[in-house]
Amino acid sequence: MTNSPALNTRTIALIGLPGVGKSSIGRRLASALELPFRDADEEVERAAGRSISEIFAERGETEFRDGERRVIARLLDEPPHVLATGGGAFMNAQTRELISEKAVSVWLRADIQVLARRVARKNHRPLLKDRDPFEALTALAEVRHPVYAQADITIDSVESPHALAVRAILNALEARTR
Repeated sequence: MTNSPALNTRTIALIGLPGVGKSSIGRRLASALELPFRDADEEVERAAGRSISEIFAERGETEFRDGERRVIARLLDEPPHVLATGGGAFMNAQTRELISEKAVSVWLRADIQVLARRVARKNHRPLLKDRDPFEALTALAEVRHPVYAQADITIDSVESPHALAVRAILNALEARTR
């Protein structure tokens, strides 16, 4: 799509609630920018040698978040790439500060009804497992949205092809370089 050198100077960290499309949009954005793509959740699983659900079940959320913070810190030391963070990663003050220093943060924001439909199809997210998706996401949004609002860029992710979200991110990044 585009390979503007000005857009490839910093890592782009995607943040947002579960189901917003951080990984799928991130892969497309990385391709458009000709940058590597990293998924923090996949990297945490690789480092731990187990799934996120297993980490939550065996070690608890606190230990998962500590490992997530360490993995994201390591990833932010790599050359510029597109990074899909876990939904709760930006809630950690240390992680938020690192992202602020070393990356451009992009909040992918979506309507809770849309997210609830998306996550209802999958049951692998520990914070949503065996819960009503709409209620769980509403509770997460109440806590997380004020923190997500600190992101450098906010993009509304609607029910449309991911290419539109990628284009909106590219436009916002280009506007920042002017």
